[in-house]
Amino acid sequence: MFGCLVAGRLVQAAPQQVAEDKFVFDLPDYENINHVVVFMLGTIPFPEGMGGSVYFCYPDQSGIAVWQLLGFVTNEKPSAIFKISGLKSGKGSQHPFGAMNLPQTPTVAQIGISVELLENLAQQTPVASAAVSSVDSFTEFTQKMLDNFYNFASSFAVTQAQMTPNPSEAFIPANVVLKWYENFQRRLTQNPLFWKT
Repeated sequence: MFGCLVAGRLVQAAPQQVAEDKFVFDLPDYENINHVVVFMLGTIPFPEGMGGSVYFCYPDQSGIAVWQLLGFVTNEKPSAIFKISGLKSGKGSQHPFGAMNLPQTPTVAQIGISVELLENLAQQTPVASAAVSSVDSFTEFTQKMLDNFYNFASSFAVTQAQMTPNPSEAFIPANVVLKWYENFQRRLTQNPLFWKT
């Protein structure tokens, strides 16, 4: 039903079923993993009204399992990428794997999937740093930065009649800033990664 992928490693498509509604993937050498992909195989969908909470578990310095909620997968959202590199020193959260004594080894972490009601998934709050940044958030940041710059520069605009001559200052016409702003927006819309070329 589920698969787990770490870059540079083979796909894991056979999780260990630890309860009727709970599955676990082992992640050996987890200290060297930055991101993990959890996905549905497409062979068996979730039952109607159900989805899967995805948890990351690692052993803390004393060997106690620390579980953190990463997010979820559903029939409508059958895959997700999670960043786990910054979670290896965080605090644990509530999780449905507590009563189980899953074996913990110092170099092996786990991804746990708990099948739950969709309404319960919507009320859960994943660890904030597990979300993977996307082009959309970069584009949003760039747009906000452009707006801020244009508004800031425009706040200093004066007419030629208001200008006082000062040979040590250079003045840039407001229409030049506006033209740059519009060109940058257009290029960003066409290709959000144009600045890399």
